[in-house]
Amino acid sequence: MTRIAVIGGGRIGEALVAGLLEAGRATKDLVVAEQMPARAKELAQEFGVRVTTVADAAEGADVIVVAVKPGDVDAVMSALSEVELDAEREQLLVSLVAGIPTSRYEPKLPAGFPVIRVMSNTPMLVGEGMSVLAPGRYVKDAHLDLVRDVLQSVGKVVTVAETQMDAVTAVSGSGPAYFFLVAEAMVDAAVDLGLSRKTATELVVQTMIGSAAMLDRSDEDAHELRAAVTSPAGTTAAALRVLEQKGLRSAFIEALHAARDRSAQQGVTNE
Repeated sequence: MTRIAVIGGGRIGEALVAGLLEAGRATKDLVVAEQMPARAKELAQEFGVRVTTVADAAEGADVIVVAVKPGDVDAVMSALSEVELDAEREQLLVSLVAGIPTSRYEPKLPAGFPVIRVMSNTPMLVGEGMSVLAPGRYVKDAHLDLVRDVLQSVGKVVTVAETQMDAVTAVSGSGPAYFFLVAEAMVDAAVDLGLSRKTATELVVQTMIGSAAMLDRSDEDAHELRAAVTSPAGTTAAALRVLEQKGLRSAFIEALHAARDRSAQQGVTNE
């Protein structure tokens, strides 16, 4: 089996580990690097995986996953410089760090070492993640196939050019937060209408699950599905009119542009 070292025990690192274990990956094939002792102990107890240093975790790993904050990337690469990495052994580095291009990693690794940039999201925790791959200069088809195989066990996977990764970050990387904000707002509104918070939450969650399933499985797009629910002069039309008047659509456009720009800025300010 492929031995995977996850560098970083934060939300995304934890989501990946949890998702891989849930999908049947053996604990012996996973190792985590986490420098905070309390967090390291928590991860070891919760998942039963070995938690160690960056250099020790990367030693002998087939796939080295960097899942830290952008400002911690240089420290990780410094630690990896102590490891005898070998591109000829088909090792590869996978970066889950927002905003950091493959060109930041390649000069600090052995010549020809393959790097794949990935933007994943936290629904990996429940096997429904969205992972987007962007290959670096030295990546072969076999490398992409390996990473796809790993990440498909925790959700869906697509591949794009690296120039599109900041946009991907804005859409699916940050996307769960937008989704949760809408759910939060709907629940609060339902409570304001007189429903209990428990009932409101159940209604909103199942409505979102069902709607997402329809969008995923239907041949119709979001516009067509929305139109099918909207009767002329009906309740849905009344609600949608308010949302459009309040600028929901333009707010999302501005929000995603802001997230895209921040992702691009992180790649520059952390050079």
